[in-house]
Amino acid sequence: MNATARRMTSLGRAELTLLGRNKNNLFIALLMPLLMIFVLRSSLTKMSTDDLPGGMAGATLIGGTGLVLILVVYMGLTSALVGRREELVLKRLRTGEIRDLEILGGAALPSAAIALLQCAVLTVGGALALDVPAPRRPDLLVLGLLAAVALLAGLAALTTAFTRNVESAGLTTLPFFLVSAMGSGLMVPTDVLPDLVADVCGYLPFSGVMELVRAGWLGAPDAMDLLASARNTLIWGALTVFAVRRWFRWEPRR
Repeated sequence: MNATARRMTSLGRAELTLLGRNKNNLFIALLMPLLMIFVLRSSLTKMSTDDLPGGMAGATLIGGTGLVLILVVYMGLTSALVGRREELVLKRLRTGEIRDLEILGGAALPSAAIALLQCAVLTVGGALALDVPAPRRPDLLVLGLLAAVALLAGLAALTTAFTRNVESAGLTTLPFFLVSAMGSGLMVPTDVLPDLVADVCGYLPFSGVMELVRAGWLGAPDAMDLLASARNTLIWGALTVFAVRRWFRWEPRR
């Protein structure tokens, strides 16, 4: 294991220990996704199964996967990074040999691992309990999950720039959660949206990765649609990296 991997693993272990001590973040990471999936399931029962991709069970698994990713990686990591910033942990880490990207990557490791583990359980458990066929394109599903984790980790770091404290993190992360839930195919499948609205929603930050996840479950659509999803993800990823480098704060406001 090289020095970078060792430093990030060490930071990840420390962050996981702190996560276990924070009841609020632990609830968001472990229990909130399950509750939201039940809410999603109940909301989908009001829709016609003919309009749902993969039927009721398929739409639940696809939307549930997105909810797990946003709640655990985006919302959980935003709170964690704000907390470490306010405690001057991030500032102290920068005085050592560890690089900025390693600090952010190490902090994101526990959230990413928990989210991917929950997605794996959801995939296996959903296929068994809901009698859903196995993902038709597991390669696209894995690609979508990894891209979602990377994008959401960057967006979480960016959101800390206008989050003053841990208590306000719930408010600053809410707009992205609501927009993604309603427009990126989590709570409301894009198939039931009017064509013009669906086209506009396709440009949202989380829409590209959700299309990759959906293609992984249901099979790849037209190659041009996949290309558009990949392009959306890459563009938002590049913009997020630029914004984090420009506005991320390593210490509290004075």
